[in-house]
Amino acid sequence: MPVNLILLLCAVIMIACIAGNKLSGRLGIPTLLLFIALGMLFGSDGIFRIQFEDYAFSEKVCSAALIIIMFYGGFGTKWSTAKPVAVQSVLLSTLGVLITAGLTGLFCHFVLGVSLLEGMLIGSVLGSTAAASVFSILRSQRLNLKYGTAPMLEIESGSNDPCAYMLTVTILSAMGSSVSAGSIAWSVFAQLLFGIGGGILAAYAAGWVLRSTNLSSDGFESIFLVAVALASYALPALLGGNGYLSAYIAGILLGNQEIPGKKSLVNFFDAFNGMMQMLIFFLLGLLVSPSQLHQVFLPAVLIALFLTVIARPAAVALLLTPFKAPLNQQMIVSWAGLRGAASIVFSITAAVSPEYGKESIFQIVFCVVLLSLLFQGTLLPLASRKLDMIDDSENVLKTFNDYSEESSIRFIQLEIGEGHPWSGSRIRDIASIPGTLIAAVIRNGSAIIPKGDTLLEAGDSVIIGGEEYRDQDGIELTELHVGPDSRLAGKKLKAADLRRDSLIVLIQRDGSDIIPDGDTVIESGDLLVLFTKRRPEAAAR
Repeated sequence: MPVNLILLLCAVIMIACIAGNKLSGRLGIPTLLLFIALGMLFGSDGIFRIQFEDYAFSEKVCSAALIIIMFYGGFGTKWSTAKPVAVQSVLLSTLGVLITAGLTGLFCHFVLGVSLLEGMLIGSVLGSTAAASVFSILRSQRLNLKYGTAPMLEIESGSNDPCAYMLTVTILSAMGSSVSAGSIAWSVFAQLLFGIGGGILAAYAAGWVLRSTNLSSDGFESIFLVAVALASYALPALLGGNGYLSAYIAGILLGNQEIPGKKSLVNFFDAFNGMMQMLIFFLLGLLVSPSQLHQVFLPAVLIALFLTVIARPAAVALLLTPFKAPLNQQMIVSWAGLRGAASIVFSITAAVSPEYGKESIFQIVFCVVLLSLLFQGTLLPLASRKLDMIDDSENVLKTFNDYSEESSIRFIQLEIGEGHPWSGSRIRDIASIPGTLIAAVIRNGSAIIPKGDTLLEAGDSVIIGGEEYRDQDGIELTELHVGPDSRLAGKKLKAADLRRDSLIVLIQRDGSDIIPDGDTVIESGDLLVLFTKRRPEAAAR
């Protein structure tokens, strides 16, 4: 295929994914489902018939994309909000994965008839929940959940992928003929030691660099953090550590440090993370052959039902009951255990592993993830309402690092020209409006901290702060530009033909603000600020 055609195809796919993202919000279904559907549409059994069966290549690409998703999962988490439920979250992301994987493995062994190790491998691959899916649903649907459930789910879904990966690698190692118990124990120890240590080292080294250098002025801070994310995975992995664990720890520690431009960095990674999700799920949809799914559909349905109805609820109940978690919270945490990208990526890792090497595990896991996203993801908002888990006094966005409380204070700039009533007056002598404050005085390009004896001069700019008006009464402020042919040009304000429910409160002329009275003449080029009472029907809308 020509290079230009490939580039055009990539552009079309990306635009289609963006359109799908907008459509999913209206339909109330997880965005990732549409990404998968697009991949299947372009795949071997789809309309475009693209033949793609390279599992090894897919594993490398998806693993790299998963690094960014893991790093962002930590970087975007606000620790101050998550801290009260951190213990429950960590238990769910560690012991919860072990319990879920173990029960699922036993189910596969005794009910589906696979070997015990193969059953445990399937359970390990499916042990984690989908961070990207959970984040997306919580944010897009504004699910303001009770009892700190949203940050609990965020921490759990962001941190349980490393545990599931460690289990998967351990089971694959156990399948090797020459592997001893001692080597497996060392592998687990090394994964934890180098994974945790690498994440801590990467986070604090990167934080020091960002605070000590002015990368933001060159626009390189986002590129630097991408490099940090990749390094936090690669260095521990070279030493036998858990790279995903390291990337997540680096992300959460770095995201909760005081670093310049953190909010813009979170927004950058939010977009970059979205692109990685597009890449993973489109590629996986491209890789799968829908015509072959019927062979594994029944086992996949049984596994999905067992996970949703028994394994996940059992793990949640065992771990949250000691914390006296309400039953409705336990039920929604159980239902929010969506399977996602990590499970499919780990299944590809198993499929290309010389210790296992069966591609059928990918087909099974793909079906389970598809069913999970379709039913659990789509019905999560409804389940939250039915279980009385919505709390309108909460704000789910507080869980994320790009959230900041909006202040009700707003500032305006007032120019002090020649003849202005305040020119030559001291601030303490000005009859200011109660509830307002002169915050600063700009003179000759320099800021002056105002005091009572500060003398205002012609040419000063006065910054005034006051509480923002919030439109709750059917009142709006609009702007009207007066052109040369306007019927208002040349008229005094008292003679202007305005609606009875409108009032000109400010005129901007030649860079100056004029507080008008009835004798003020409106001139061509003026910008009028009108205070208008909306009609009842418009106010109702």
